[in-house]
Amino acid sequence: MLVVLVAIVGTVSIASEAHAVNLPLTVGTDKAEYSHDSTITVTGQVASVITGVPVTLTVTNPMNSIVTIDQFNVASDGSFTTNMSTAGNLWKYDGTYTIKVNYGSLDNFIAVEISGGVGDAKCDSNEVRVLEACASYDISGGQVISATVNKNDNSIIININADEDGILTFSPSTSIQSGIFMVLVDGEESDDAEINDNTVIVPFLAGTEQIEIIGTFVIPEFGTIAAMILAVAIISIVAISAKSRLSIVPRF
Repeated sequence: MLVVLVAIVGTVSIASEAHAVNLPLTVGTDKAEYSHDSTITVTGQVASVITGVPVTLTVTNPMNSIVTIDQFNVASDGSFTTNMSTAGNLWKYDGTYTIKVNYGSLDNFIAVEISGGVGDAKCDSNEVRVLEACASYDISGGQVISATVNKNDNSIIININADEDGILTFSPSTSIQSGIFMVLVDGEESDDAEINDNTVIVPFLAGTEQIEIIGTFVIPEFGTIAAMILAVAIISIVAISAKSRLSIVPRF
């Protein structure tokens, strides 16, 4: 039995293989959790086979960055399977990895958890981990709980527990973020924050929960992936164009 996600409603459901083949596109994995030295087996089924059109698989990491992209054909019965290794630098972060599958106009996805890597490393008492680096900080009036990355906004979100009014001084590693230009406190732009090079000094009020630092990310992980995306895009365009030309050839 596989865990599959229904593309039409975007929610998780448990379905037997007999029921799954009736869906336009299903995707599943052999497990829900993996280590950083595992093999993920992805399987799925399409209801209607389109000759000459491959399955495109894309995997994104917890920061919503692409870690791998691949194309392969479906079998004559509409089934497909492929294996991926979680070893390697691009798979180093702990957290949720999203496996998205596209086939023609159909798409579906499934999420898996990978642990035992960078997320288990420890920082000093006056540091918090941001991706693979430790960022130093000093805080009065509260405690820093954790720091997460929002790649969509190029920001680092610092979660705090503010017992009283205080000040946070935070210095992210320039290998992760530089060119800081804005600070949000609980979603509102802070007029009192001071930005000195790659250090921010942020006053906050009691009860504050999040401080978001927006800047430019410097994460050199995308050179090889960009080339892979371009290659797959070209292949897909060629395949779709060829199919379109065939569909308009008159038959006698």
